[in-house]
Amino acid sequence: MLELLKNNITPKIPLRGSISASGDLIPLAYLGGTLEGKQGTMVWIGRKSERRVVTADVALQMSNLTPIRLGPKEGLALINGTAVSCGVAALAMHEVNNLAVLSQVLAAMSVEALCGTDESFDPFFAAVRPHQGQIEAGQNIHSFLTGSRLVKRHHGIEEGSLRQDRYSIRTASQWLGPVLEDLVLASTQLSVECNSVTDNPLIEFDLENPGHTRTHHGGNFQAKAVTSAMEKVRLGTQSIGQMLFAQCTEIINPKLNNGLPPNLVVDEPSESWLMKSVDIMIASLQSELGFLSNPAGTHVLSAEMGNQSLNSLGLISARYTHVAVEVLSQLAAAHLFALCQALDLRAMQFAFLEAMRPVIQESTSEILSEILSDGEDLKVFHASIWKHFSMQLDITTTLDSTQRFSTIFKALQPIVLDFASSPSSNIVFTVKKWSSRCSTQAQEIFLRNREGYLNQPDASGILGTAARRLYKFVRDDLKVPFLSTAMLRDPDAGTIPCSDNAPIQLELTDGQQLRPNMTTGSLITTIYNSIRDGSLYLPALECLAEVKVSD
Repeated sequence: MLELLKNNITPKIPLRGSISASGDLIPLAYLGGTLEGKQGTMVWIGRKSERRVVTADVALQMSNLTPIRLGPKEGLALINGTAVSCGVAALAMHEVNNLAVLSQVLAAMSVEALCGTDESFDPFFAAVRPHQGQIEAGQNIHSFLTGSRLVKRHHGIEEGSLRQDRYSIRTASQWLGPVLEDLVLASTQLSVECNSVTDNPLIEFDLENPGHTRTHHGGNFQAKAVTSAMEKVRLGTQSIGQMLFAQCTEIINPKLNNGLPPNLVVDEPSESWLMKSVDIMIASLQSELGFLSNPAGTHVLSAEMGNQSLNSLGLISARYTHVAVEVLSQLAAAHLFALCQALDLRAMQFAFLEAMRPVIQESTSEILSEILSDGEDLKVFHASIWKHFSMQLDITTTLDSTQRFSTIFKALQPIVLDFASSPSSNIVFTVKKWSSRCSTQAQEIFLRNREGYLNQPDASGILGTAARRLYKFVRDDLKVPFLSTAMLRDPDAGTIPCSDNAPIQLELTDGQQLRPNMTTGSLITTIYNSIRDGSLYLPALECLAEVKVSD
């Protein structure tokens, strides 16, 4: 068998047909036929990119291998075990273990995208409810958020603010914890199965008395342990997917996402529905995961004229787990795509607020000086007007910039009147003048800031340690850009329509190259492929390694 692997010879085994009870008799028979060089057994030969189908005898001849002649008991030992179902299950197990690590990083990134709190992952919660999975998930996510400028502490004193995050992020460690525990048990089951004797009958040798041997007839070929592991794993993929789905829909929805624009658009909201297709896609994917999470082992039928009345369906369960892995990988890719877009929008807003604050203070000092008193009252006014401006900014994300800032500063006028120190015949005119000036300046700064950020997007400076790794991998290694609708409309011209229909020219960096026929689907596929080929797992596992080192 090792020589078959070395010579790139793979038996062409039917996908279906095994009930994994008397082992995987049918699939393993094709392996036995290959070893014997049978003319009726078809195999793949050659490397994947250039392989072709030939008969087993031809493949052995091409590789200068001699067909084997099976001795007593060897045929049974070869085909009467759980090797196929166990091997297929082990490959799925490896993928889901990696996806479980990735899901914890995505949970941390979701906390940052929603400007949530790390309080939910304080070690105290696990200390008073010490489930091992919750301890591990909480510790990891808490560590992943280290250094983030987006993470907040919710004190519940700000008007209209949430005292606690919604469940999609607040209970992430409690949600993932039992899944991690199930995956550990499933891994243990498969590890034992991979290193066990599973044919029948079994021969017991007495090494001290070689003349005394016993033949045991039993049922080690029943692959229920594989089924048990795979049912847990597949249910785990559904649970992980449910969390990612809940987080992603919350991030896309302006009523829930704490100040991000609808559909995570960088364009004017009335001109773009960037994440609409993503929102629909992830609903489809999670629905499919829900279907796939149903157990296979409950569909047993009696076989072999009643002899195999109990059969594990282990290979069927393992096969459907691979389907679940593909679906969850697509969902994770879509969520990561949305997360990077959301984090760039947060960074863009950081830059806008930084530029806007001194402008408001300057206009206030220049225009409102005659109705506001100096000293401490003025400082209190500046703090109050900035707090309410920031709040209004968060609740007006559905408006185009032409309406947004005039709406915001009209809403701030009553606050100015409340702080007015003395009545004046011109007070209404003064407040309107201030409001008009600030709204005009705000729109100009917003559009200029948007243009500048689109030309050189980089959110890494405000992110936690884990989010920074994955963000840079997506933007720098995969070349998936911070996306505007213009990039989808016209891939040959890097322009984005402005509110006055004058296009903004995008001077794209190396990490934001436009691609011919670029779509949200093609960009998500790029991320998906990096999950499937394992390259995305490397930065995710590096994040996990940093947690272990810090311990």
